[in-house]
Parts: sequence; C-alpha cells; structure tokens
Amino acid sequence: MLLGCADGVSQIEEFGLDASELPRELLAACEEQATALLMPDQAGKISELYRGPIPLMREAFQNTESMGSTTVCLSVLDNSTRIHGKLHPMMAIISIGDCELMVLRQNMASGRLRYETVFNTEMQRIGGNCQCPLQVCRVDGRIDAAFDERMTIEVIERGSAVHMVSVYEGDLVVIGSDGVFDNLFKDEVAAIINQLIPRPSTPGEKFRPLDKAFMGEVARYIVDACHMKTKADLRTGKYPDTPIGKGGKRDDTCCVVGEVVEWTEMDCMYWEGVQRRRRMKELVTCGGVLSLGMMCIDEDEEDEEDDDSNWCRSRDGRDFSTVSFVSEEEEDRGRGCAVM
Repeated sequence: MLLGCADGVSQIEEFGLDASELPRELLAACEEQATALLMPDQAGKISELYRGPIPLMREAFQNTESMGSTTVCLSVLDNSTRIHGKLHPMMAIISIGDCELMVLRQNMASGRLRYETVFNTEMQRIGGNCQCPLQVCRVDGRIDAAFDERMTIEVIERGSAVHMVSVYEGDLVVIGSDGVFDNLFKDEVAAIINQLIPRPSTPGEKFRPLDKAFMGEVARYIVDACHMKTKADLRTGKYPDTPIGKGGKRDDTCCVVGEVVEWTEMDCMYWEGVQRRRRMKELVTCGGVLSLGMMCIDEDEEDEEDDDSNWCRSRDGRDFSTVSFVSEEEEDRGRGCAVM
C-alpha cells in the first residue's frame, strides 16, 4: 500500500554529511506510518487515524533525526474511498522536488493491448532550475545558521504537490529520481514498458500478476537506458536528445516498477510474518533500515562511464498488494538514493 522514492542531495557531503541517511530514514518512517495506518484488518478496513499523504509525510519527517536534504515522491493506496457509495481504490500521491511518478494502464490500441500513460506528476523546481528542486531538509549551522525545522514542515504542508488518482488491477506504477526523468522522455519510458512487458490480447483472460524479479529487470533496463543518453553516438559523435537537452546528465539514478494487485488473506498472513521478522531483526541489530525496490546507480562524474560496478541488483521479493504494489526488496547501496 506504499511505494516511494527519495533522492538525497549530494552537495551536502561537502559539509561532512552522508547524503543517503535522511532519505533512508524518511522512507523507513513513512513505511512505519503506513504499516500502522494502512494495513487492512481481517474485514479489509484501514485505521480511521489515516488522514492522507500530507499528515503521513509530516509525521514521518518529525520521527526522523538525520541531517540532510532530499527530494521525495510517495504514493499511498487507500481502499477506504467511496464513489457513489461503492468502495473504489484510489492512489494518493505526494511529491516534493523532482522525483516523478507515472501510472500506466493497458489499453487496446491498433488492435493490440498496450500500456499507455494515464497519469504523471511534474517536477517541482525553483525557477525551473534543474539544480534547485524543492526539498525536505534538516541542516545545522554548518549549512544554514538560520534554519528552522518549521520551514520544512511548511514545505510539506503547503509546498508539496498532492494528487488523487483512480487505480485498477494491473496498472503499472513507475517511480524514479530525476536521473530517470531528466534523461528519458515519458513516451520512452512507456515504450520500454511495452517492449519488455507484453500482455496477451485475449479478452476476458484471468489476471495474473507479473513476476517481481522480472519487474526488477525492467527497472534495471530503464536505468541503463538513462545512462546511455549521457554517451555520444560512436558513429556521429552526437549526444541523444533528452528532456533537459542533448546528452542529459549523469546522476545517481533510482527506478522502481510496481503493479496494482488484489490484497488477499495470504497477504495479511505474509505481512504479519514480515513484521515479526523485522521486530526480531531490530532486537538483534538495535534498529535497521530496509529499503524496497528497484535498480539504482551511483553515477559519479569522476567515474568511468562504462563502470558498472555500482549497480544495485535486487532478487528477493515481497508483495505490496491491494490492491497493492508488487516490487523487489534489497539493501540499496546508492550514495544518495533510497526506494521502498
């Protein structure tokens, strides 16, 4: 019922801060909130204390302690919404900065079933400057002696972009850091999805969820395509077109691909086991952060462009079902990115 991506601002490392700490802790706090407020009970109901994505994000931030600055995009599945008296799954999306989200849905076009983009968020950048995204931050006197945490709360409450979107079983959700959407046009992302995830065109066929490991490979392919945009064509020496101009930019890059599927009694049992194991791990390790997701590259400008030693691969899966998201699980090693 929760899918998110946070991209730490690497410039703070110049002040001796770890750019990955705040995004990791923030997403872990969001997950804790979602587990407490959005986990359906045996009757399929969620907590009446859930008040939407803004309070969830605000309280999650207030439960963090790390210094740093991060952009974040969070999507929350809420099965309590009623339209004309009937329950209807909705996805609440909160975006702060330049991580983005796309929702793709199957549609019969030209005689075959294809995924088409039905919704996407927009980047929030101050003055349109790609180096100045809106951010969730906590800093000390080394960076800003006048910083007040209430400013960040105001950014969450007043500056964030919030959307409510209808979702259906089989919809795909792609969330990525700016490293994805500065380098790939959205129709290119959709083309990759259609190239790698063909669906049968037989009407009325029973829905079958996609394999989680396979979706991880799709996320990897998207990240790979992003970094190919930063390389000149060997024949012409020209750089490809990107949304921010020729050649795009090299960047830490995160991408997660999720699918909306039905929440079942088995999911309830599975999550109870996940929570028990997590509590046991925290007792043993005195706390810990578990990221979910995708593929991530730490793309340093001083590194060789063909160095793939920083790939973060994921293989172990778990369900975020509903209606919920399905993706992969890993300990993300990207310098400034976190995905859950």
